[in-house]
Order: sequence, then structure tokens, then C-alpha cells
Amino acid sequence: MSIPLKSFLLSYLCALPLALLSRKILMADSEALSSLAGDPMAVEALLQAVFGIVVDEAIQKGTSASEKVCEWKEPEELKQLLDLELRSQGESQEQILERCRAVIHYSVKTGHPRFFNQLFSGLDPHALAGRIITESLNTSQYTYEIAPVFVLMEEEVLRKLRALVGWSSGDGIFCPGGSISNMYAVNLARYQRYPDCKQRGLRTLPPLALFTSKECHYSIQKGAAFLGLGTDSVRVVKADERGRMVPEDLERQISMAEAEGAVPFLVSATCGTTVLGAFDPLEAIADVCQRHGLWLHVDAAWGGSVLLSQTHRHLLDGIQRADSVAWNPHKLLAAGLQCSALLLQDTSNLLKRCHGSQASYLFQQDKFYDVELDTGDKVVQCGRRVDCLKLWLMWKAQGSQGLERRIDQAFALARYLVEEMKKREGFELVMEPEFVNVCFWFVPPSLRGKQDSPDYHKRLSTVAPVLKERMVKEGSMMIGYQPHGTRGNFFRVVVANPALTRADIDFLLNELERLGQDL
Repeated sequence: MSIPLKSFLLSYLCALPLALLSRKILMADSEALSSLAGDPMAVEALLQAVFGIVVDEAIQKGTSASEKVCEWKEPEELKQLLDLELRSQGESQEQILERCRAVIHYSVKTGHPRFFNQLFSGLDPHALAGRIITESLNTSQYTYEIAPVFVLMEEEVLRKLRALVGWSSGDGIFCPGGSISNMYAVNLARYQRYPDCKQRGLRTLPPLALFTSKECHYSIQKGAAFLGLGTDSVRVVKADERGRMVPEDLERQISMAEAEGAVPFLVSATCGTTVLGAFDPLEAIADVCQRHGLWLHVDAAWGGSVLLSQTHRHLLDGIQRADSVAWNPHKLLAAGLQCSALLLQDTSNLLKRCHGSQASYLFQQDKFYDVELDTGDKVVQCGRRVDCLKLWLMWKAQGSQGLERRIDQAFALARYLVEEMKKREGFELVMEPEFVNVCFWFVPPSLRGKQDSPDYHKRLSTVAPVLKERMVKEGSMMIGYQPHGTRGNFFRVVVANPALTRADIDFLLNELERLGQDL
């Protein structure tokens, strides 16, 4: 990371309204933290020191390709190094600062350009600045009176996201993750069909059926269990060889559910499946939903950000026909955890009707301002984090054009990785990717040319776990792996970090060859 960017981040980090930064503060290393109460100079000194550690360790080193992705330690050793015990007496500021440094040192650096492990990575400085501000203000996004800026900001950000989906009106809310967004969609679809269930509960409902592909996110199953529908209510639709839902089988499953006495009410399609990065055919699925009067939810937690790209947004053709969409800007846009939006085409205040309880101590109807600005009754939470500022601030800085370039760059680097793999011996693609999930096997020297051996696939399946252990313990990079259907373990590289370069892609390939040369 360049010095100018470090300076930029440090200026953001230190711009808290705790005291004037022009004053020179001296910190007593032996002073107990309890003495900070009522002493703004000491508070400022502590936080400036902590922010300096954050900039050096988490930001500068944590995003540098010359540093480790992680400093691996076994659990028992790590417990001792961190000294996790909580005691009756507080510690000195010097000790606390060392605790802060150790926490960062032994944590995984998800902003590192060689962290390919999850569907989120990278560090956007403007988004980070937004996160710092919201943490510092420590407010809850449920009423206009205590979060006026953020109530209006959330409304504008959600409006912009809905416009990208293709809706000129609608509703929405930021949720604590895509799983919760998906669960909200299921609950809303059920309430729309059977509004009495809010008061009378599950006893008012017939057996219900919802439909999703076998490549869906596991939160659909969890949501069915959590909402009392039961996992048996989830009808799993076939996916094709690329991981996309088969509309013909969806039609068949709906007919089968009806024949069994169940009432179909929702279809959850996926845009950007977790492993293969597949996009379900939304137009065809929407046709099925329209014929049967079903709520169409699109889980675009991973793939939704592709809507920003004029080049690639065709992957989500038909999304404007959905009733609800889940979209996680903390993934491909690198807005930072957590930033997950549930978007609705509904304009009838369905969110509030479904979830509202009109708590009189919080949502008084005789306030001196428009009480429609009190959005907290739309959700099942009471306290709710402010998740819109980091995205808003990043968008303000980058503009839609800058975010589009970020998406297009990820696609281009994923294509570069695929083409470079094809030039090297020992790399076998699971399939040609249509997104930025690149799935492949690394075939070590001992297995090359032995595809016809009876134990080939069993032996190949053991390679990824061994290489994962080696790379993590060395701290050189992190790549996820998994089995999938009948396929044995393979790597899934997620090409999403905005700081990625071709040099990082080359390193990935070279490092796998180095780590696996003796296998």
C-alpha cells in the first residue's frame, strides 16, 4: 500500500470528535484504563495509538503481498499467546496496546491480495472510513430521531440498488447478512399468502412448499427450519451440469408438491452460486412463478453486484421480475462486513405489516416529525447496525463508473487465471467459469497421466487438503476447497479483491506448483 494511501487512511482514522488533533498528547504507559473515564486527552491518546497500530498492522501490512496472509498457530498455543483470561483487575494502556497488536497479528488478513478463501476480500479505504464513523457514533438504525442521517441515507442507497435491479419503486432494508435476507424473503412470502399466521401462528397454515436448486445457499434450509416450515418443505430442484436451476424440473416439482397436498408459495433462484458461481435462468423461472402465482426471490448475495457492469449484467436478465432480491455489497464490491440488502418490489408496506409490533416507547405516533421515517418496525430486530454508510461513502468516492471498473477487472483477472492454467501442466478446470469463481484440481506430478487408475479420483481428492494445510501454515495464501456432488475435493479461487494484479495470479499458480511438487 502506498504512503499516500496510508496517510489518507490515518487521517480518516484519527478524525474522531474526541479532542483536537493539534494538541500533543503524552500517554502514561502504566496508567490503568479505568482512569480514562472523563479524561478526553487520555481517550484520544489511546485511540490514536490504537489507530496507528491498525494502520500499520491491519492496513499497510495486511494488504501487502510481501507479508503473510496469516500467522498460523495451533489453538492451545494461540490461547497462551493471546492470554485470553479475563481477570478482576484492569491492565495498563501499554499492555492493552500490545493486546491490540497481537489480535491483528494472529488474525487472517482478508484484505491481503492472496486471500482467495471466501466470497469477500479486499479493503476499500472509503468503506473502512464509513465503518469507523458508524462504530464511533454507535447508534441504532430504528428511528429518525436518533439516526436521522442514516435513515435518509439508507433510503437513498436502497433506492439506487432497486434502480439497478430495474425497479422504479419498492421497499427494502439492510440485514445482518445474506442468510437473514433470504429468511426475510421466505417470511414475507408466507405472510403475503397467509397474513393470519402473524397472529395465529403455524396452526393456521396448510403444508407449504418452497423451491430452490440443489446449488442454493444453505440458508434456505436453515430458514425453513427457523421459521417453523421444516426442512421437508424445501423441494430441491435439479441443476444442470453448470449448476443452474432446471426450469422444467421446477415445473415438475411444483406439480408433485400440489399432488401431495402441499401449497407452493415461493421459488428461490440463485445468481452466483457459492461454489460454481452459477446464475439461474431467471426469465424462465419467472415464467414458471407467474403461471403458478408464486413469489420469486432471487438470492443475488454473491452475484448482485454484476448489475453494475454493462458488460456482464446480462447474467441477471430477468431479475426485474423478482418479488425480492438479496444482495451483499460486502462481497464483490468489498464494502466490508456486514453490508447486505433485502430489496422488495412491493409498495404496500409489506415489511412493516409483516414484522411491525408498534412498540409505544419507540415508535410513538404523535412525534413532531413524519413517523414513516421510523423504519425500525420493518425488521424483527430492535437494535440494528448502520450498514449503509460504508457503501454510500465508497460509492460517493468511486462513482458508479469506478464500481463498474472494479467488477469488470474481477472478470478479466478470472479469465486471465483460466488462460494461464491452460498453459501449465497439472491444472485441470472443473468447468469453464461464467463468473469469478474459478474451480480446478491441482494434479501433482505423481498423478499426472494416471487418470485411468482405479484409485485416481480418491488420491486426487486428498491433494487439496494437504496443499491447503501447507499454504496456511506458511502464510503464503489461502484458497478454499470442497467436494461437490460426485466430484472429489477441488480448489475454488475467488477473484474479487480490488487490489489483485496479474502478478498475484501468477504467484498463486507458482505457489501451488511449489507446494505440490513432492506429492
